[in-house]
Amino acid sequence: MAAIGIVYFIGYGHTEKQAEAMTAGARKVAGVTVSVFAIDKNGDLPEGSWDILTGLDAIIYGSPTYMGGPAWQFKKFADESSKPWFVNAWKDKIAAGFTNSASINGDKFSTISYFFTLSQQHGQIWIGTGLMPSNAKKHGPNDINWTAGFAGALAVSPSDASPDEAPGPGDLETAKLLGARVAEYAVKTRGFSTMQARESRQEPEKRAAKLIAN
Repeated sequence: MAAIGIVYFIGYGHTEKQAEAMTAGARKVAGVTVSVFAIDKNGDLPEGSWDILTGLDAIIYGSPTYMGGPAWQFKKFADESSKPWFVNAWKDKIAAGFTNSASINGDKFSTISYFFTLSQQHGQIWIGTGLMPSNAKKHGPNDINWTAGFAGALAVSPSDASPDEAPGPGDLETAKLLGARVAEYAVKTRGFSTMQARESRQEPEKRAAKLIAN
């Protein structure tokens, strides 16, 4: 079994819809377990989350884009991940990212770039959407990857739209497909054939867990 975790901060509920779609896409892949970690308003993860993260095969990052970057609550999580970083506990884990904002552009790519940089600090392997854009005149919010996100899944939720109204079907389907892609890659590269590699990573992960506990 390949283990995937989705770590995200919820602003007004729109990004949670993306996270739910990402989770649904990943869970459709056989041989995968998915754990969800919502960062609270104080920037903290649920109790015991750090121990679980050290044992995952993939970590997907998510946050709304505020003022050209992720929410401060996500940044707090990123800073606190320096403890597993210190012992290379997340090295070679798979990574991906998703974000949402009110504007079509809204500098969302800056948030994806932040996630990518965080993943490279940890020595992770980044997975993009692998999707062609829906960029013809006939395309719009109902179409897959109409925002043309290649490095990560991008969503648009107008400022006066509720989470029941946005993100649109195209953005949610894009998130599902990215979740599935991460899951498929995890199964392909983290299955029983890679058990020996997994065992070789256990010792630094155990050290990280002890360090985090302290």
